[in-house]
Amino acid sequence: MSKHEALVIGGGPAGSIAAMRLARAGVRTLLVEKSKEGHDPVCGSFVSADALELMSRAGIDLGVLGGHPIYRMRFQLGRRRLEADLPFPAIGLSRRKLDAVLLQAALDAGVDAKFGLGARSLAGSRTAGFADGSSIAADAIILATGKLNLRGVARPGDSAHGSAKVGLRLALRPDAASVAGLMGMIELHLFADGYAGLVLQEDGNLNLCLSVGSQRLRDAGGSPDHLLAALEREAPLLVQRVAAGTPLGGWRSIARIPYGWRARDTVPGLFRVGDQAAVIASLAGDGIGIAVASAVAASDALLEGGPAAAPAYQRDFARRARRPLAFAELLRAIAESPGWSHPIARMLSIRPQVLAWGATATRIAA
Repeated sequence: MSKHEALVIGGGPAGSIAAMRLARAGVRTLLVEKSKEGHDPVCGSFVSADALELMSRAGIDLGVLGGHPIYRMRFQLGRRRLEADLPFPAIGLSRRKLDAVLLQAALDAGVDAKFGLGARSLAGSRTAGFADGSSIAADAIILATGKLNLRGVARPGDSAHGSAKVGLRLALRPDAASVAGLMGMIELHLFADGYAGLVLQEDGNLNLCLSVGSQRLRDAGGSPDHLLAALEREAPLLVQRVAAGTPLGGWRSIARIPYGWRARDTVPGLFRVGDQAAVIASLAGDGIGIAVASAVAASDALLEGGPAAAPAYQRDFARRARRPLAFAELLRAIAESPGWSHPIARMLSIRPQVLAWGATATRIAA
C-alpha cells in the first residue's frame, strides 16, 4: 500500500483543479483517473462566466480553451419559442478539450498521476481500493468521481433524488441550418418528463444533452432513437436538428441522476467535490461552475486546516449550493410538466427578462 499527502480520485474539472492547487502549494498529490484517454461525458459542454472566472483565478490560461461564444438562450416548447440575452458570457466547449487542458495544468504543477485505474471503494476516509486489487492511502482524499459512486461512500438518498432520471448524450456534425440557428445560442427543448439542450462546441460539433424519465425511455423500448421519434410532436425542432446532423459515435448514458442532492457532511480527511458535492439539474447549466467552485473551496480548506477541515468545508459548500439547487429543481419541475410550462411560457413571452434572472439565480457565486 502506497501513501500520499493527498489522493485525488477523478480527473475531471473538479479533480484536476483541486490537484493542481494542492501541488502548487507544495502538497504531494496523486491523481488517479479511470480513463486512459480523454472522452466526453454525458453533459458539461456549457461553461458559464462564473466557471471561467474561477479557472482564471486558479491560473488556467483561458486563451487555450477556445470555445464557441454563447450570449443568448432559447427555450423551445413545441412550436413556441422564447429568447433572451444571457446575463453573463458563456462558451460551448467539449469536455474532452476542457478536461485535457485542466489535467495538463495539474501535471505541469507537479501532480503525480495514474491513468486507466478505476477506484472501487473507500475504507474509512483515508484508503481507496482499486479495480486491480491495489489500495492507496493518503492523509486526505478528494473525491471527484462525478455522478458515479464508490462503495463505502455512496451518496445517501440517491434513490430519493432522481433514481427515475436518465441522462443521454449524442455528438453530431450539424448541418448548415443548425449552425446558423444555434450561433451564439444555447437552445433548450422542453417536453413532458424531460428536456434537451443543444450547444455548438469549439470543434464545430453539436452537443445534445438530454434528460428524461426512465419510464418514458422504457416506453420507447429503451432506445434513444425511438424516444426522439416519439418526441416529434412535442419537440419538432429538436427532432429536425438531430435528423439533419451526422451522428459522431453512439449515445452515451447515465442512469439514476440524483438531481438536487448535496453532501451536507463528511468525515475528516474526505472532501467531496463536483457532483460528489452537489448535483444541479443540467437545465441550469452550472455543473462546471459547481465543479470548479467546490475544487477551489476544498483545496483552500485542506491547505488552511488540514484533513480535519473536511466537515466544515462540506457544510459550508452545502450551504452555498442550497439556494441555486433548490431554484434549479423548481425550474426542472416546471420544464418537465406541460401543465406548468405552457402557462408560464405565455407569461415569459411578455416579460422575457425573467429568463435572464432565472439563469442568474442558479449560479454558484464565484
